[in-house]
Amino acid sequence: MEARTRTYLEGRFGDYYRRSDVSLPPAAERREWGHIPWSAGSTTMIRHQSLLDVGDLSDFLHRTAPRHVYFSSARFSDPGASSMDEKGWRSADLVFDLDADHLPGVDPAETTYAEMLAACKEELLNLLSFIDDDFGFEETEAVFSGGRGYHVHVRDPEVRELDSEARREIVDYVRAIDLDVEGLIGTESNRGTTRRVLRRRGGWGARVHRRLVDLAERLREMDEADALDRLQELDGIGEGRATTILGQIQHNFEAIRRGNVEAGGPGTRILVDALAAEAIEEETAPIDEPVTTDTKRLIRLPGSLHGGSGLTVTPLSREELDDFRPLEDAIPERFRGREIRVDVTDPGPTTFDGDTFTIPEGEQSVEECLGIFLMTRGRAEKIKE
Repeated sequence: MEARTRTYLEGRFGDYYRRSDVSLPPAAERREWGHIPWSAGSTTMIRHQSLLDVGDLSDFLHRTAPRHVYFSSARFSDPGASSMDEKGWRSADLVFDLDADHLPGVDPAETTYAEMLAACKEELLNLLSFIDDDFGFEETEAVFSGGRGYHVHVRDPEVRELDSEARREIVDYVRAIDLDVEGLIGTESNRGTTRRVLRRRGGWGARVHRRLVDLAERLREMDEADALDRLQELDGIGEGRATTILGQIQHNFEAIRRGNVEAGGPGTRILVDALAAEAIEEETAPIDEPVTTDTKRLIRLPGSLHGGSGLTVTPLSREELDDFRPLEDAIPERFRGREIRVDVTDPGPTTFDGDTFTIPEGEQSVEECLGIFLMTRGRAEKIKE
């Protein structure tokens, strides 16, 4: 990035912060603060600062106009101390990070930025189902990172004192690492006898049970050939076994709906194993493990600007998530409404502000928000006006 471009972006980021009221996180005075300036060829973070060092946050952001802004998930006795041992760790939010570059089935070389963000939003909704339904966390905040994905902050008091090992257990659960399928099956009494049933009141047992009932209902509505084909798509089920399972579903549907894995013989249990494997493949959330297990992580400040996109790090309510379009809704209003000239060095297809178009190489006059987007992503340089 050329010096003129850095100077321009630093100035415009400062203008954004001059007119923006960026909110402080809870217990802001107990957190470490860090930022990355617009230095030539450097991404070194200035950290080990407390809010006392920073001063008034809005004034600090306007004066320094940083490229990136971070605060710690942890709360410390002395957050401005120069070493982690001296800070005096007290507790930490539980943080989840979804990165579009690291999603299964997404190849950054073949997938557009817009497509990666759309895939990442789907994974966010999946992650939130774990947070809400499986764990029942209540003090949560979902945030578009401004770059390649989403963060979720969990601040329930009972999770803040968890150590790294306990947080790893949460990671293992969300990613179904070494999931014990046999452990999803329990027993219940029925007229003096016991039967083995899926644990269907929550967790992975409920997820597999939901798949079992949904599949059974659909199979009963299909013609026989299509139903057998669908069963054979599942791991470990061939033609003969599919025929057996289909017959068991037709004759023992109500028992299967109640989660009885013994209904109709061994075929039901085989089906449960296959659906568990399918659920693990499709329903796990591909979170960044080190972020969640780290009890002292620095994470992007909601309301700040992302220096790699020019977009706002955007906190989102659950009601806003479905309709949220990051390449439209995270564009700062401050950067709209005027044209600037840039030299496009990386031309090609671009999706931005609700439109998909091709940016040609060379000098172009574009709306400022698009120009900032291109410059921060390394696709253009600022031209002297």
